[in-house]
Amino acid sequence: MPDALTRLRGRPDPDRAIGWVVTLAVTALAGVLRFWHLGKPRDFLFDETYYAKDGWSLWRHGYGISWPDDANGAILEGRLPPEATQGDPAMVVHPEVGKWLIGAGEQVFGFEPLGWRFFSAVVGTLMVLVMVRLVRRLTGSTLLGGAAGVLMCFDGLQFTLSRLALLDIYVAFFLLSAVSCLVADRDWGRRRLADLAERSPLGPGGWGPVRGLLWRPWRLAAGVLFGLAVASKWSALIPLAGFGLLVLAWDTGARRTLGVRWALLKTSVADGLLAFGYLVVVALVVYVASWTGWLMHADEIERQFATNSYGPYWGAYVTDDPVGFWPSLVDALRSLWHYHGAVLSFHTNGLVDATHTYQSSPQSWLIMRRPVVVAADLDISPGVEGCTAPTDSTCLREIVMLGTPALWWGGTVAWAYTLYAALARRDWRFGFALVGLLTTWVPFFLYADRPIFSFYAVTILPFTIVVLSLVLGRVLGPPGASPRRRTLGAVAAGSFVVLVVVNFAWLWPVLTHELISTPEWLDRIWFRSWI
Repeated sequence: MPDALTRLRGRPDPDRAIGWVVTLAVTALAGVLRFWHLGKPRDFLFDETYYAKDGWSLWRHGYGISWPDDANGAILEGRLPPEATQGDPAMVVHPEVGKWLIGAGEQVFGFEPLGWRFFSAVVGTLMVLVMVRLVRRLTGSTLLGGAAGVLMCFDGLQFTLSRLALLDIYVAFFLLSAVSCLVADRDWGRRRLADLAERSPLGPGGWGPVRGLLWRPWRLAAGVLFGLAVASKWSALIPLAGFGLLVLAWDTGARRTLGVRWALLKTSVADGLLAFGYLVVVALVVYVASWTGWLMHADEIERQFATNSYGPYWGAYVTDDPVGFWPSLVDALRSLWHYHGAVLSFHTNGLVDATHTYQSSPQSWLIMRRPVVVAADLDISPGVEGCTAPTDSTCLREIVMLGTPALWWGGTVAWAYTLYAALARRDWRFGFALVGLLTTWVPFFLYADRPIFSFYAVTILPFTIVVLSLVLGRVLGPPGASPRRRTLGAVAAGSFVVLVVVNFAWLWPVLTHELISTPEWLDRIWFRSWI
C-alpha cells in the first residue's frame, strides 16, 4: 500500500516560482507578437465578414441580423447601414460564445478591425500560458513546459488565427483549457484519494474512498470550459465525449492502484455518474445559457423562421402569447430546439458537394499541405508603397494561415512514436494526447464531401505540442543519464526548438501582410498547393 499511495501522490513541485517566471515570460512574448499591428489590414478578412457583424449585432440586438451586401464598405468608412438598426433576424449556423467575445472587443475599441480581432489575440496569447502549464504538469519539467510555450508562440497557424476574428481560436482555447483542468483534476484527485485511503485503509471487497471525492473543483471548471467550447462550435462535442471516457479510465486506474476489485464497475458508480454531471450536465447548462440573448428575443425569431424554408413548421405554440416567465421560457426553449434542427440540417445537407478554392482533406492537415490565404494584395509596382522589387518584377502583401512546417512535420513524426508509447509502453501522457488527436481530427473525415479547411487543425495543435514535448523529454534523457548523453540530448532538442523559431521568422512576411517582392514571396511559398 505505501508504494501505491506514493504513485497516486505523484511528484513534488520544487521550482514553482521559476515555473511561473518562465510561463509569464513566454506568454508576454506571445502577446507582443499577436498584438503587433493587430488592426492591419483594415478590412474584413475571410469569414470575418460574418463573425464581426454577428458579434456587433449580438451586443446590439441579442441575435444575429441580416446585413446588406454593401455593409462591409460602410462599416470600414465608419457608417452603419440602416438595416443594422432594424434588426431583422438572420439564420446563423454556429453558436454564439465566440461571437459574443468578438463583439466585446468591438464595444471597447469600436466596430473596426482592432475591435473585432482584440479578443482573438487575448485568447491566442492565453493559449500559450495554458500550454506551458499543461506540459509542465505532464512532465514535471519547467524546461519542457517553456519549450512547449515557445513552440505554440511560434506556430504560424495559431499566430494568424490569433489575429483574425474567426471562431476556431476560441474553440481551441476553451478545449485546451478544459483538458488542462482535467489533467489538474487527475493530479488533485489522486492525491486526495491517497490521503483518504491512508486514513481509512481498503477492506475486503471495498470501494475505496467515495464521499471525500465528491467535490471536484477542477472537474467543474473543465465542464464550464467544455460548455464554452461547444458554445463556440459544435465540433467540440466529440472531444467532450472522448475526454469524458478518458476521465473514467483515469478514475478506474486510480482505484485499481489501491487494490479495488471490479474497479471499472465500482468507479462507474462511485465516480462516473458524478463525472457525467460535472462535465456533460454542466456543459449543457453553460451551452443553453450562452443562448440567453436569443431566448430573450425568441418571439422575433419565431416570426422570422417558424414558417420559412429553413425547416418544417415549428408548431401552433408560436402563435400563442404565453403569460408569465415559465410558459414564455418553455416556448423559447422549444423554438431554440427547432432552430437547432434547422442549423443541423444546414450542416448535414446544405453544403454537400459545395466547393471552395482553399478547401482541403483532413488527411493533409498534419503536414499543412493546403493552407488558406485570407488576404492578398498583388501586382504592386516598384516604387509604389515602398516596393523595392526590380523593374521587371512586382511586390505583394499576403496573409496565409500556414502552420510552421518544422513544427507540424516534426509533430507528424512524433505522432508515429506516440502510438508506440501509448500502446506498448502504456504511458498515460501519450494516451491523453492520442485522445486529443482522435477527437479533434478524425471526426472531420466524415465531412470530407463538403468544404472544410486546414485551419480547423488549430485544435489539434496543443496535442501535437504535447507529444513533441514528451519526445523532446526522451531526447534529453533521464536525470540520471551521463553528462555526455544529456549534453547531446540538449543540443538535439534545443536545435529543434530553434529550427521552429527560425522557420516562423522566415515565414513572418506572409503571416503578417508585410510588403515583399515576388521573388521573396516565392522563396517562402515552397509548394504550388500553398498558393
